[in-house]
Amino acid sequence: MRRPLVVIPTYNERENLASIVGRVRDAVSDASVLVVDDSSPDGTGELADELASRDAAVHVLHRACKAGLGAAYLEAFEWALAQGFDPIVQLDADGSHLPEQMPSLLAALEGTDPAGEPVDLVIGSRWIPGGSIENWPRHRELLSRGGSAYARWVLQLPTRDATAGYRAFRAEALRRLHLDEVHTRGYGFQVDMLWHAREAGLTVVEVPVTFVERVQGRSKMSLGIVVEAMFKVTGWGISSRLRRRRQPTSSNGSATRRSRA
Repeated sequence: MRRPLVVIPTYNERENLASIVGRVRDAVSDASVLVVDDSSPDGTGELADELASRDAAVHVLHRACKAGLGAAYLEAFEWALAQGFDPIVQLDADGSHLPEQMPSLLAALEGTDPAGEPVDLVIGSRWIPGGSIENWPRHRELLSRGGSAYARWVLQLPTRDATAGYRAFRAEALRRLHLDEVHTRGYGFQVDMLWHAREAGLTVVEVPVTFVERVQGRSKMSLGIVVEAMFKVTGWGISSRLRRRRQPTSSNGSATRRSRA
């Protein structure tokens, strides 16, 4: 039986939380919500507890301090898998990911890719036909497009929107990723997970979504965060190429590839 869980990490998102949780519940009526709050000083965690007290489908994980997006998601994934939820969706609390588009991600997750393989991971993509952004300044778009293009090139990823955070995973796909090997905690977490997905042989598809700049609160993105992530991507790319050079080759001279589990 399908038990969707939508994971919403928060830090100082009190202005947005009630609205986004309500929209999720309206968009996918059978979905549960897990709010993962990093001890927000603005009272986001307390509001999350209030929402959970009024709706049994809302759950809250309180974390002791602000430890990064990746750490919040990894703890949430472990909780979700232990509770038997499947599939598991990532969603930003600031309204940039439209809950109303979630059914298209979940529908794609139940289908197959063009080669007929069952889909393991669906990415809500801004940079494929049909995808779009709203109310972004030009420099923000260039930063995002450039970061995604660099990650694709260095890591040889086929995914157009490598940094996208709107994602839906099968539970079994998360188990195959070996989450204990994902060490990135900041902005680079999304690329790190995608790289691990490629290395694990997961089937990844993209569906177009509209990304909307937040109305309430301030963006946590900065040039320094992106530069730090790109340094990590470079290291992963070098590591990946060295590992492939050490791979045994088949009788026709091509490197053997990791098969799907």
